[in-house]
Amino acid sequence: MPDPIRILIVDDHAVVRKGLAMVLRLEPGLEVVGEAATGAIGLEAALSLDPDIVLVDLVMPEMDGQEMALALRESRPGIKIMMLTGTEVDDRVYDLVAAGIEGYVLKKIEPDELVRAVHAVMRGEAYLHPDVMKKIISKVHSQPVPAVALTPRELEILEWMATPNTYKQIAHELSVSDETVRSHAKNILEKMKQPNRAQAALAAIRMGLVK
Repeated sequence: MPDPIRILIVDDHAVVRKGLAMVLRLEPGLEVVGEAATGAIGLEAALSLDPDIVLVDLVMPEMDGQEMALALRESRPGIKIMMLTGTEVDDRVYDLVAAGIEGYVLKKIEPDELVRAVHAVMRGEAYLHPDVMKKIISKVHSQPVPAVALTPRELEILEWMATPNTYKQIAHELSVSDETVRSHAKNILEKMKQPNRAQAALAAIRMGLVK
């Protein structure tokens, strides 16, 4: 049996923290190893507990979520980070995604979707809520990037990569195997010289490859 996914929750609102912890603890294979009410305490806890994933509230007093996430990414790049935000998508989302933050979810996310997002991020995929993608699209069109040659099939896969769908869901939609989608995705990342799916999606939008 695989080890559970170890999660740290950092949010200054106790109700939100406890609610997220309750949802995640009900899911087999997930383990909430700690909670923190500030970015500074969260950073210290992450370095001490070494979780697999940290859920970080973007807006917090003292050290906010962006500062904590970037500091954690610098000191422990192996820990995956998912940002939490309210109903409004903050302008800082682009900088966070460009820095390689793996996930960005709204606090209104349904419990089952949050669980799927955690598993997707743990598999090395990125999870961006559709509202986050809209915010990114509005900012990146004016930023030129080098052209890249992709096959028609790779272009099709790339369009799906710019959605919240997991690789397994993409494979189902295209009636191909999960391994086929992952192989195409790997080739796309190599051709685009991008480290992960989220940044490939950003580059694709700037190139006009994805609408």
